[in-house]
Amino acid sequence: MSADANRILIAEDHYVSRHLLERNLSNWGFTVITAEDGEAAFEILDSPDAPPIAILDWMMPKMDGVEICRKIRARTDRPYVYLLLLTAKSQKEEVTAGLDAGADDYVIKPFDPDELRARLKVGQRVVNLERTLAQKTAELEEALAELARR
Repeated sequence: MSADANRILIAEDHYVSRHLLERNLSNWGFTVITAEDGEAAFEILDSPDAPPIAILDWMMPKMDGVEICRKIRARTDRPYVYLLLLTAKSQKEEVTAGLDAGADDYVIKPFDPDELRARLKVGQRVVNLERTLAQKTAELEEALAELARR
């Protein structure tokens, strides 16, 4: 895994939940960035140095996790961000709404740490594949431009 895929945002307004997640993720080798509300989380994800993976609570002040998913997916000019909704909302319609809004995965609270870790490994694989594809595409475009100059 690339070092970039080890950077992760936790957006959780509940202090104890955020601290528990941060401790688990740090123990698993992630570099953790935290946000206490949705607006702060979106600002982090909208920055040029955004982490490539984010765990978003659905219900947060200022902006909820589903709205963050929609806004991130509306951008097409940035590297892909793997979005995981971690929420107590467990109805089938809610899960569907979260995934339809652009979440890549959905984990229901209270979460099983082993399951969350496994799902984050999937996120790391997706991020690494996307970054590799983007790099290969840029190399191909450069090679085609070089051929066109000849």
